[in-house]
Amino acid sequence: MAKNPSILTSIKPAAGYVLIEPEEATKQTTSGIYLPDSATGDKPQQGKVLSHGGPVYQDSKEVGSPVKNEDKVIYKKWGGNEVKIDGKEYLFVKFEDILAVIS
Repeated sequence: MAKNPSILTSIKPAAGYVLIEPEEATKQTTSGIYLPDSATGDKPQQGKVLSHGGPVYQDSKEVGSPVKNEDKVIYKKWGGNEVKIDGKEYLFVKFEDILAVIS
């Protein structure tokens, strides 16, 4: 978590968006080999939901958040907008860019 968690708890995403803390990229292969930072170019696609915005309206229907706080989710690889808070990266992702909730 960030150095000052009170900043994160005061951020409320706009309607239709979710604030996600991405998982760190794996630096070790399944066989136990450690990879250098330059070799882990893939962006993570999983993270933890910290906060979510209100519902949006599509085709005159209300669409609420598909997730709740603390859910672990998989999102589109290049989806979302990055923001740095206290030197750590977070993502604002649209509801529609969330692919699954991991239970």
